[in-house]
Amino acid sequence: MNAAEPGPPRSGRLADWLAYAEHLHPRVIALGLERVRAVAERMQLALPCPVITVAGTNGKGSTCALLEAILGAAGFRVGMYTSPHLVAFNERARVGGEPASDAELVPHFEAVERARGDIALTWFEFTTLAVLRLFQHARLNVAVLEVGLGGRLDAVNVIDADCAIVTCVALDHAEYLGTDRDTVGWEKAHVFRAGRPAICSDPVPPRRLIEHAEAIGADLWLFGRDFNYQGDRLQWSYAGRGLRRNAMAYPALRGANQLLNAAGALAALQAMRERLPVPQQAVRSGLATVELPGRFQVLAGRPVVVLDVAHNPHAAAHLARNLDSMGFFPCTYGVFGAMGDKDLDAIVAALGERIDHWLVVDLPGARAARAETLAAAIERAACGTGPERSIEKHRSPREALAAARSRAGQDDRIVAFGSFLTVGDILAATREAGEAGSDRPAAAAAGASDAR
Repeated sequence: MNAAEPGPPRSGRLADWLAYAEHLHPRVIALGLERVRAVAERMQLALPCPVITVAGTNGKGSTCALLEAILGAAGFRVGMYTSPHLVAFNERARVGGEPASDAELVPHFEAVERARGDIALTWFEFTTLAVLRLFQHARLNVAVLEVGLGGRLDAVNVIDADCAIVTCVALDHAEYLGTDRDTVGWEKAHVFRAGRPAICSDPVPPRRLIEHAEAIGADLWLFGRDFNYQGDRLQWSYAGRGLRRNAMAYPALRGANQLLNAAGALAALQAMRERLPVPQQAVRSGLATVELPGRFQVLAGRPVVVLDVAHNPHAAAHLARNLDSMGFFPCTYGVFGAMGDKDLDAIVAALGERIDHWLVVDLPGARAARAETLAAAIERAACGTGPERSIEKHRSPREALAAARSRAGQDDRIVAFGSFLTVGDILAATREAGEAGSDRPAAAAAGASDAR
């Protein structure tokens, strides 16, 4: 630790540990497993239960939530690690279906600090090790781990997965993962392990992903070859390697792409059935009860407010299709905030003429795009011009949402999308106002180090 940096917290407050971890490495993102592995070895870190790791450009959070809900309904004690969070850090570490408390988390932050010595860890690496140690001591039956960025060099990959899933593969974080799908797919394929199930739910899997899985001898399951789904307006069915699950209700998660995520989750559970047997009733119950805020989430009340963490072009295209399925609205207002390293032009183009009035926002952190930058992208796309269109700049997502509500009619629609920080600020505001019915105190979205 640099002499100018603050020492470890003495307060025992989680917020202080999160702030402290921000200053332990000069870079926000520094991929590589050498430092993380060294600290993990000092901690004797190992998860004494089956581990399912989930990587992919989009759909990771939904897939993890589906696995947690189904496995929980089957009676397993599940630990689920996801990132980033929307409102409070505790969302990242769920044990038995509930977020871990501050008191449960802090001892594991202290343990990471004791073990790391002079090894510089990024905020994400430090916090990931703390959550993994929590899971090590939580008497879990199964752990579900979401990769933060990529796969090969992500801190989560320090744990060998018993089963790994790669959801969709698209372009994002090009400076770290590459500028073509083959390279990105190769990076993500490194969560696969030799001789263990490797699920890819991307309908068009990158060639290098397949080649890597075959080269290491993974048990590769491909969508369309080893598993698939069929559905009509009322129900859907899963089929995979001699197993069928028929006449199931659609997942409680909204969005046209959720059947693909659900099929990938069911393929993983089928591959792990000897260690994690899941009856059909647990599948039905999990599909019916699964929850995941910020993924095409529709808030109660009028005008309709849709929240979606569509933070890259692929996710924005899915959001556009989901908006089209909602029916007619006289006018749509778009609250938009994003990181500056995203393909802003492509995100805006994906939403195109679906948004009549744009309310662009400033977000915290050096990586965030300023409202002026977002407005310029909208103007370049020529989808915010004309007599019935407008672009406004606002200081925060919650301020923009209030402005949109003041202008919108009851039959109009508001779509708040982009970075997790955009949706998180609005969820925090609505929970503070009691609109989301939360019985947990709201907290401002923090940890912008790994924001998407």
